[in-house]
Amino acid sequence: MGTQGTTNFVFRVGLVLIGSVTACCVASDVQFNRDIRPILSEHCYACHGPGEQEADLRLDSFARATAELPSGLQAIVPGQADGSELLSRIDAADPDIVMPPPHTNKPLSADDREILRRWIEAGATYEQHWAFRPIRRPALPKADATQEENPIDRFLDARLDQQGLVANKEASRETLIRRLSFAVTGLPPTVAEVDDYLSDSSDRAYDALLDRLLTSPHHGEEMARHWLDVARYADTHGLHLDNERQMWAFRDWVVKAFNDNLPFDQFAIWQLAGDLLPAATVPQKVATGFLRCNVTTSEGGSIGEELLFRYAVDRTATTLNAFMGLTGQCAVCHDHKFDPLSQREFYSLYAFFNSAADPGFDGNKILTPPILPVPTALQQEQLATLRAAKPALSKAVTQSLNRITYADPATQQPPAPPRRQQRIWLDDEFPPGAVVEGGPGAITWLTGDQEAGVFSGQRSLVRRAEGIGQDFYARGAEPIEIKPQEEIFAHVWIDPENPPGSIMLQFNSGGWNHRAVWGDPNLISWGELGTVSRHHAGPLPEPGTWTRISVSTVALGLKPGTKLNGFALTQYGGHVRWDSVGGEYLDSPATDPHQSFTAWWAAHTGKQKLDGIPGPLQNLVRAGPEKTTKPQDIDKVRRHWLTDVWQQQPDDLRDALAALRAHERATTKLEEAITKTFIFTDLPKVRKSFVMKRGNYDQPGEPVERSTPAFLPPLEPAGEQPLNRLDLARWLVSKEHPLTARVAANRLWQQFFGTGLVKTSEDFGLQGEPPSHPDLLEWLAAEYQDISPQQQEVDPANRLLARGPRFRLDAEQIRDNALAVSGLLVTSMGGKGDRPYQPPNIWEPVGFGNSNTRYYKQDSGNALYRRSLYTFFKRTAPPPFMVNFDAPNREQFCARRERSNTPLQALQLMNDTQHIEAARALAARVLSQSSKDSKNAAADTDCIDSLFRILLARHATPEETQITSEILLSQRQRYQTDAEAAQQLVGHGESRSPADLPTAEVAAWTLVTNMLLNLDETLCRN
Repeated sequence: MGTQGTTNFVFRVGLVLIGSVTACCVASDVQFNRDIRPILSEHCYACHGPGEQEADLRLDSFARATAELPSGLQAIVPGQADGSELLSRIDAADPDIVMPPPHTNKPLSADDREILRRWIEAGATYEQHWAFRPIRRPALPKADATQEENPIDRFLDARLDQQGLVANKEASRETLIRRLSFAVTGLPPTVAEVDDYLSDSSDRAYDALLDRLLTSPHHGEEMARHWLDVARYADTHGLHLDNERQMWAFRDWVVKAFNDNLPFDQFAIWQLAGDLLPAATVPQKVATGFLRCNVTTSEGGSIGEELLFRYAVDRTATTLNAFMGLTGQCAVCHDHKFDPLSQREFYSLYAFFNSAADPGFDGNKILTPPILPVPTALQQEQLATLRAAKPALSKAVTQSLNRITYADPATQQPPAPPRRQQRIWLDDEFPPGAVVEGGPGAITWLTGDQEAGVFSGQRSLVRRAEGIGQDFYARGAEPIEIKPQEEIFAHVWIDPENPPGSIMLQFNSGGWNHRAVWGDPNLISWGELGTVSRHHAGPLPEPGTWTRISVSTVALGLKPGTKLNGFALTQYGGHVRWDSVGGEYLDSPATDPHQSFTAWWAAHTGKQKLDGIPGPLQNLVRAGPEKTTKPQDIDKVRRHWLTDVWQQQPDDLRDALAALRAHERATTKLEEAITKTFIFTDLPKVRKSFVMKRGNYDQPGEPVERSTPAFLPPLEPAGEQPLNRLDLARWLVSKEHPLTARVAANRLWQQFFGTGLVKTSEDFGLQGEPPSHPDLLEWLAAEYQDISPQQQEVDPANRLLARGPRFRLDAEQIRDNALAVSGLLVTSMGGKGDRPYQPPNIWEPVGFGNSNTRYYKQDSGNALYRRSLYTFFKRTAPPPFMVNFDAPNREQFCARRERSNTPLQALQLMNDTQHIEAARALAARVLSQSSKDSKNAAADTDCIDSLFRILLARHATPEETQITSEILLSQRQRYQTDAEAAQQLVGHGESRSPADLPTAEVAAWTLVTNMLLNLDETLCRN
């Protein structure tokens, strides 16, 4: 198929849209859906529609609108405009009887009144709302005999012919490839890609280009960002503390689903009910994160039942809008005022989501159950290896135990002499449950393959500080009880090129009153020097090597039995790493009752708190030997004592236990390293659902069962089992459903063209706008259903993406474009959200003291330059660049972004660190590619032309070259005489300008590239 007739663009669609609006006023036949329903919905339905019927008048029903009213009048008398009370009231001059009432400020125009009159005279025929009718494939309009056209062209040409309009001429190839690249991947084409396309003279050049773009991994990223608006995906919970949540595995699943071309019916089913599929896979369960993307909280004073109610309402409203294009929120409190959705029907849908297993309070945790591990292929292999090795290790322990003939020491030799025991408090992790804090610097772990690595385990703590810096905790973990004659130790590595002035260990036993300092004891003035509150333990350890430092508990005033709530690793300035912190104490078997099994059990009998004893054994130990009579129970307690308490284990048992525990630690460490994500599951028992009076969680009304709205096709149980979310999901994507395919096809059209065929893509109900091209939308929806439907095949001729109006790029595309053209873009995919540059004090004003997102800590390296899809999204303070360019806050679903045009946007583009750095990198890129004298006019012209090709996929015009050259010369003169300003400009950002390029020259070109990055043509899909 050739390109003729398929690349027509702005006027082709734009003029048809204009023509469709004009047609309503001049058409000879009046249609209810097109002409009448919008008038009644806008002016009348609020009081006389599905939700409310004042004076017993309902105008959305032919039977009710034409029925005799209590007054004896008829609102509508078909064929008799003069006898219809509706028109009499609309035309009335008396403010007491005119409709709509004056206080509504919604008077009908003269055109609207005339259309209503003509409709009634013609018989007042009603039609079912266009979006609620079954999808029927329309016949294709007659093709243009002069050229080969795909079906979409034929629909568009038919509308053009109807309005007497002519399509715009075919766009240039440079425009096509840039437009298509942004539409499909969200990124600009490279110069090499433009050249390849321009040099391909075959009939399949455009098809080949589209095929390449559709198979790019960036296609899934671009498609995903639109869906994530609908799914309300973010990286924080959203309310109160707005703490971080770990859900990026769901985001990455969405990207992969699009790249894998997952059929839309499966795309929908997996997100709504992937956990209910037979033998559900990890990806299918991960997909249910769609239902967990809602805002949650643990704010004090909240009520758990109310939160569960709000979460279920959110999931219901999101499902209604995401898949059916309906607004359902008002039906939480009352029948929908415009659409035929009753309050009872809303709560019947709500019942599908009312048995969620997630708690009302999220606990401010990064992972709130239910969660699912999502291992990589390598991690799966490592886990399998570890699990395969465990039986042999467990068997070795059992064999060693079987060789022991233990008897209490009373019938054996005297106990062994005292010996030193060591316990580790920090190695790779703080104690379990510890609420770790680090102030503005946060907590940073260094893995073993970086620089000096670690002393033991797999990672160490690292901090670079100016002034006092520390990592600490004082709550959350089990207290550490000080042992007799205990010595506290830590391992420290000091950077020889950036040593601290001093380092300090601090311990909290109810207050921070126990400190040991190495180095200058006066730099950190906490406590009184020479006392337990600031004990000088010695000079700084030797830099450049791991050193063990230690201090006795006596020197710190910590008596045996003292319980520590936490400890702090503190430094004054410098670069310090900490590892393997713990205590070493004297264990005396001669006085320790735990050296006797009988004595140990007796000592623990009746105790309520049994630390260190597994939960299943605690009741047996607590009951004591006299009440534990079953041999197998006694053997369980004895085995625990032999393996976990007894200090005189034979070497073979000690070695076997050490091997098993090392294996268990390795398994635990690997399991902890595996990414986890939120998933959705139901409680074992279905929660009862009710109509909540006026939307109040604590005022249940009549009970409801799971069902769907009556105005849509019925959902019947497949068997004896009650309906569930899987039934609902399959019903949504069935061919009988009138909304889902229409909504999905329209949303894609909106994505590619800026405006949907139905402009109100978030509302397909009675208040929404009718489609500009009804037959085209019906044909697309039918295609969507019939092709089963892979999401890349909505345009079977692969030409749909070739057309669309001119509109500004979205926020993410603007930033990604700047990174791509500058050469800074890092294309690595997936993983934890990044924290690139942003202005100061964005998070802090909305942050709470205990929130882990109170302070914004900028990332470094590659994380600064990845695609915006991967930027960390904090709901109460979204990325300011994205918000400034109309990105939603993701607190609720968003089916359509607005596009504003504000001075602040221009200000940001000219001054934002990311954009200044990108402009400088682009300038350096062009200068580095130029082999000529940078001050030669011809070289300047070549560089300017290169910039236009990189940014706009076309050559610069002579006028553009002249204007740009004049600006370049003025800036060159400026920076040649102001070295400080030049250095300041090129110093923006973490990346550095090439040392072989003159600073003044780079600065001058940076302002030129910044100007070109701000061109309207650069910021728009033309």
